[in-house]
Amino acid sequence: MSQSPPQIAVRATYMRGGTSKGVFFALDDLPAAARVPGAARDALLLRVTGSPDPYGKQIDGMGGATSSTSKVVLVGKSTRPDCDVDYLFGAVAIESAVVDWSGNCGNLTSAVGPFAITRGLMETPANGMAVVRIWQANIGKRIIAHVPVRGGQVVELGDFELDGVAFPSAEIKLEFLDPGAGEDSEGGAMFPTGNRTDHVEVPGLGRVETTLINAGNPTIFVDAAAIGLKGTEMQGDVNSDAALLKRLEDIRAHATVAMGLASSADEATAKRPHTPKIAFVSKPTSYTSSSGKEVDGGAIDLTARIMSMGKLHHAMTGTGAVAIAVAAAIPGTLVSRLLANGSSGTVRFGHPSGSLFVGAEAAETRGEWGVTKAIMSRSARRIMDGQVFVPSV
Repeated sequence: MSQSPPQIAVRATYMRGGTSKGVFFALDDLPAAARVPGAARDALLLRVTGSPDPYGKQIDGMGGATSSTSKVVLVGKSTRPDCDVDYLFGAVAIESAVVDWSGNCGNLTSAVGPFAITRGLMETPANGMAVVRIWQANIGKRIIAHVPVRGGQVVELGDFELDGVAFPSAEIKLEFLDPGAGEDSEGGAMFPTGNRTDHVEVPGLGRVETTLINAGNPTIFVDAAAIGLKGTEMQGDVNSDAALLKRLEDIRAHATVAMGLASSADEATAKRPHTPKIAFVSKPTSYTSSSGKEVDGGAIDLTARIMSMGKLHHAMTGTGAVAIAVAAAIPGTLVSRLLANGSSGTVRFGHPSGSLFVGAEAAETRGEWGVTKAIMSRSARRIMDGQVFVPSV
């Protein structure tokens, strides 16, 4: 029997951020070949999570076999004078050998500040609120995290409750700066087509009305009723329906082309599973959340569901919440059209696990709408810190 090379040990921290979990690395802790983008980095991170796994379970890795738990984060000191750390996010496919670096994870963003403080990547006050200035390298945006500290340590436990997370923790406030501003990198302006609504031609479905927006991540909004849905569907309703999943992916893939993010629908499906996200929204309706808690339609402004890596998300992605906040603040989008009083700078929406409050600061200048920031609260906690062992790849 030939002798295999030994496993390598890489320092890592397993963290929950918002309603997601992921494996966090300080950039300098990675093997030299993985400190730069490329095949070596992707191969290492695929093996860390246990992908590709034809069984869809990620048994031989740290991934949790869902889009919310098959994630990796790289953090390093920033070279930018206006930021403390650079943050890079990778969405790892479960059954295929793909690490999608095309977008951010808003949920795991809440864990970046605590990780940076704990790993000594920045200086913080001994007590009070540490302000962590984050450069989100995937999308080229600044994010400000307000992280509570006591005795120089991150305060992780508290009484802030987040629907979709079983236990309360300390609240972390996030500000996504200029989330929908035009940029030189891919994705372009907040409305890449220049329209607040577009009709996307989808073979077999016809013309589907959408709002195509770059905010948090590139996002596609559709009216639930227009595609035969109620808007209150749960994971079991969607993820067990192969025809519905295909229909949603077909819309997503063709809208990706319309946004200028892929040259063909096939390319969008194969190479961009993480972004753009597709979400379906509807007027506020009462329903029972996944935990059994009743969500009162009279206490929310709309209902929203979002797809993540081809499946319905169990709650709401953080960047999806940002996109909802931005779209709600601007008249004429599908989201703002569903609000009782039209566009609004604050909105509470219902998702499969409960509800969430978000806000955005928007203003119109010479006929053009701009958003200076989107705001929401999340929480984060370390679950494990140590070494992850990886076979040589």
